[in-house]
Amino acid sequence: MSALPETPEAAAPPSDALGVVGDARARSGETLALASRHLDPSLVDVLSILGFDKEHVSAQGSHLYDAAGRAYLDFHTGEGFASLGHNNPDVREVLRATLDADLVDGVQIHYSALAGMLAEELARRLPTGLDAVFFASTGAEAVDSAMKFARAATGRPRLLSCESSFHGVTLGPLSIVGDDFFKEGFGPLLPGCARVPFGDLDRLEAELRRGDVAAFIVEPIQGRMVTLPPDGYLRAAQELCRRHGALFVLDEVQTGLARTGHWFALERWELEPDFVLVGKALSGGYMPVAAMVTRREIYQRAVGTLERCYVHQSTYGRNRLSMAAGLATMRIIERDRLLDRVGRVSSTLTGGLAELAERYELIKEVRSAGLMIGIELCEPRSRAARLNWRLIHRASEGLFPQLIVIPLHRDHGIITMAAGKNDVIKLLPPLTLSTAEAERFLEALAAVLGDCEGGTSRNLAVVRRIATATLARRARATLS
Repeated sequence: MSALPETPEAAAPPSDALGVVGDARARSGETLALASRHLDPSLVDVLSILGFDKEHVSAQGSHLYDAAGRAYLDFHTGEGFASLGHNNPDVREVLRATLDADLVDGVQIHYSALAGMLAEELARRLPTGLDAVFFASTGAEAVDSAMKFARAATGRPRLLSCESSFHGVTLGPLSIVGDDFFKEGFGPLLPGCARVPFGDLDRLEAELRRGDVAAFIVEPIQGRMVTLPPDGYLRAAQELCRRHGALFVLDEVQTGLARTGHWFALERWELEPDFVLVGKALSGGYMPVAAMVTRREIYQRAVGTLERCYVHQSTYGRNRLSMAAGLATMRIIERDRLLDRVGRVSSTLTGGLAELAERYELIKEVRSAGLMIGIELCEPRSRAARLNWRLIHRASEGLFPQLIVIPLHRDHGIITMAAGKNDVIKLLPPLTLSTAEAERFLEALAAVLGDCEGGTSRNLAVVRRIATATLARRARATLS
C-alpha cells in the first residue's frame, strides 16, 4: 500500500488587520451551515447524502485535509480548476508579488503589460494566425464571446453544436448545450441554435449546406463522459466548415493547457480552428480567468472599428491577478515539463485501469486522453445485482456510479465524481499528480470493485438505500 501523505506542518496562522482570515478559520465549522442558509442548500443536501460533507480546513498539492487531519486525494480538482494542485506555492508567490508591485489593474479603459504578455503566450502555443485574444472570467463567458463574434463576423444567425456537449450554464452557452436536463425551466433560450450528433458528418453537412450557420462549436473531446471523436471526424468537420463558410470553434475549456498531454488537444489532430476557447486550467487553481482566441480578421469584423471598440467588454476579464496567474501557470507547465509528466502518469493510470477492466465485470470501458479519464460502468451479470441496478437507475440515471464514488471517499480518502446522468466516473486529477498517487488510486479502486462484486457488498446497500429514499420522496411529491 502506498504511504499516505502527512498533514502539512502547522505554522503560524496567517492574519490580516481586518480579521477576515482569522474569522474564516474560526468559523470553518459553520461552512456548510452558512452555505445551506445563504448559498445552495440542495447541494449541501447532496453532499450530506454522499458523505462528502466534510469540514475541509486546508489543501495542498493533490490533497485536501479535514478538521481531523485526514488527507483526501483529489481526482476532481474542481472540474480541473486546480490544474497545478491546490495552493501551488509558485503561483501564490507571483500573485503576492503582483499585489506588492501596485501595478495598474488593466481593466476597462486601461491595459497592463500582463494582459498582453499572457495573450502572447497563448498565441505562441496555438496555430499560426490565432493571435487575437479576449479575456473573460469564466469558460462560459469565453463561449458566449465566440457565439457573439461568430454571428457578427459572418452576418449569419445560426449556431451549431453537438448532442451530449457541455459549454456552460449561462443563457447563451446553455442554448448550445447538448443535454436538455440543464435547460429545463430556463427557456425560452436563444433562437437559431441547433445540435447534431457528435461524430456524424452527414448531419453536420446537411445543416451547413443551408448557408446560414455562423459557427460550429465543438469540444475536441466531450467532457461530460470523456467521449473521444471518431477517427478523422474533427479534421473533416473543419473542412466542411471552411467549404460552407461557417467558423470552426474548438471549446478547449476542459481539454486545454496540458490536460490531454498536449498544450491543446487540437495538436492531436493537427487542427487549425477559427476560435479556441480556454479556461479552467489557466487559473492554476487561484483566479477566475478564461480566454477566447481567434484570428485578427474575425475580431476586427466583429468589434474592431473605432465606434464598436467598447461594445463587448468584461469588467474583470484582464485584471492583473488573473493575468499573472495565467502567466505563472503556463510558465510552470513549461518549466516542470508537465506535458511529459502527464504522459507518464497517464500511462500508469490507463494501464492499471485496463487490468482492472479485465478483472471486474462492472467496468464496461475506459476512455482517456492524458489525465482526462472516463470509467464507464455497466449492468452486472448476476440476477440479484441486475435487480439492484434497475432499482438504482429508476431512482436516478446518475446514481449507479456512487457505488464506487462513495466508498472511494469514505474508506480510502479519494475524491472522484459521477459524470452526470450516466454511468461514468470522471477523473480529472492535477497535472502534478505523482506516479505513487496514481498507484494509490488504483489500489483503492481495486479494493472497492472487489467489494462491489462480492456477495455481501455494503456499498451496494448504501446506494440502494439512497435509491429507495429517492423513490419514496418522489412518490410523496406526486401525491402532495
